[in-house]
Amino acid sequence: MTAFPLTRCQFLIPFADICDEIGAPTEALLTKLRLPVSLEEKADHYVPIQLAIRFAEIAQRSQGITDIGFQAARRLQFCHLSERLRTVIRFSPTLFIALQQLCKWLPLEDTNASAWLERDADHVRICKSAGTSFVPHLENSQWLQNIMSMHIVRQFAGPDWVPATMAFGARYEPSPETRSVWKNTRFISNQSASWIDVPISMLDLPHLASETPATSYGDEVAPDGHEIVSAIRLMLPSYMDDKIPTVAEVAEMAGVSIRSFQRKLSNAGVSYSDLLDRVRFENASKLLRGTDAKIIDVAFSSGYTDPAHFTRAFRRFTGVTPREFRGKSKSQIGAVPVI
Repeated sequence: MTAFPLTRCQFLIPFADICDEIGAPTEALLTKLRLPVSLEEKADHYVPIQLAIRFAEIAQRSQGITDIGFQAARRLQFCHLSERLRTVIRFSPTLFIALQQLCKWLPLEDTNASAWLERDADHVRICKSAGTSFVPHLENSQWLQNIMSMHIVRQFAGPDWVPATMAFGARYEPSPETRSVWKNTRFISNQSASWIDVPISMLDLPHLASETPATSYGDEVAPDGHEIVSAIRLMLPSYMDDKIPTVAEVAEMAGVSIRSFQRKLSNAGVSYSDLLDRVRFENASKLLRGTDAKIIDVAFSSGYTDPAHFTRAFRRFTGVTPREFRGKSKSQIGAVPVI
């Protein structure tokens, strides 16, 4: 079962910021496309990548924005990558190892994305594919993909490094403004994937911070994004404090009929309401353990409109009320010995 592609809300934020700065109706457009409005608070949550790309395309066309993908990419920094990907990059002894880690952990950023390295004479291409080649205006997301790779290389080569060549899978011609900023970079389009090139002579560069690994992830596998159940569980937290999508809306996001969608869930042994209940519980338990938010606010933030319903649902999962759960969690934390 192939899930519909998801991307972190973080990569939608720069497009929304551009719209906000020119006075565009950003919130209305996000709402129309069934995307979360409070993106900053949900940077590490996931949304359908097709909706994110469509938001960028509509904003560019309706607001007359030139090369919005390029402008959004300029706002992306290394710190905007997921924490785990940043960690494995920082703890990579050489650039080559870091690029191998990128290939392994890229699905943390876009769940259906894949990355690989290709040798081309005295260069290596850092190639990426998001599994959405059928989506128009893909250059907007491919800009972010290429800039992400560039920032990883900069952790080893320095903050001013730029690639000699940048390629796009989309049919795309950079604007004169874009070319003026990237004067020493050659742009090519209509490729089998997006990529930037790195000289092979740079692959043994050490990380500039020269850090020593403190955490090992061993053979742990990054989420592959191919199970529709996993995709839904990743996506739903983005909508907990907003209008939670119906079965029909999620099926539409996934690009399948309601019947087909429900059959896929049934084959996995779950229903949409099962998944929704589980995600609500996980969101609520996280807030109860990690914040001092009022119980009623936790209920609303977890998609419950009735606090009494929230208490009953929470008791079904834990056998205790939300208040009792919070008290037990705090007492357990207080009982942890200090070493």
